[in-house]
Parts: sequence; C-alpha cells; structure tokens
Amino acid sequence: MAAATVVGAFIRDYRGYVYAQRRTASRRLLPGTWDVVGGHVEPGETIEAALAREIEEETGWTLRRIQAVIAEWDWEIDGVIRHEVDFLVEVDGDLDRPRLEAGKHDLFAWVGPDNLEQMMVGRTDGDRRLLNVVAQAIRTG
Repeated sequence: MAAATVVGAFIRDYRGYVYAQRRTASRRLLPGTWDVVGGHVEPGETIEAALAREIEEETGWTLRRIQAVIAEWDWEIDGVIRHEVDFLVEVDGDLDRPRLEAGKHDLFAWVGPDNLEQMMVGRTDGDRRLLNVVAQAIRTG
C-alpha cells in the first residue's frame, strides 16, 4: 500500500476558534467536507516548509510560528495510507479575509465549542477524528 505524509495547520482566532474550510464538491478526495488547512508534503520538502506553503496557498496568510504538534495519526483513503502531523500555528494576515484557493475550497468558518459539529457536515463515513483534533486545538491554551 502506498504511503504519504500530510500536514495540518490549526489556526486559531482571538476567541480560540479554529479556522476550517469546505472542500468543493468537485474535489476527488472528501468532496463537500469541512477540513483544516493542510496537504501533502512534496518530495524533498520539509514538514515545516510544507506547512508554510499550504497555509499560503490555501489562505494567503503566512506562517509566523509553530506553537505545538497537537496530533499525529494515520488514515487511509483510496488505498493510500496518509501519516498526518497536525500543528497548532500562529499566522500573519487578515483573519477576517482568507484567500480561499480557487477550485479547492468554497467557504470558510471559525469553529468553536458552539459549532464543533460543523466539522461533520458532508461526511458520509462517520469518521470523527478530525473533529476530535479540532476540539483538542480549541481546548489547548
């Protein structure tokens, strides 16, 4: 079975809510589901460089600081095992105006204790692991 490394960026606003974005319905993997910023580490790229690149590509913001690794887990889809490393990060940029990556994301939201279940909208597999990591990021002081 093939394997890939992916990174996730958990970006919080002044309330401690986590930035999420909806994948467009045309995406091959997990269409129409809510996700955090992130993606695959390219060949020859460090995890930190991939994290900074994904943040810039998907939001227009720039990585200021990695605060912590908040989760590390494996998941499989379409016969590919993905090893995901999730980071709590600080970014520079206007948090009210992300630049959604055209064709990949069509909506954004800030997820907190009152709307955490939004992370399950569009999911058909019942997998709550990402929701659980978002909840952990919200609770992390």
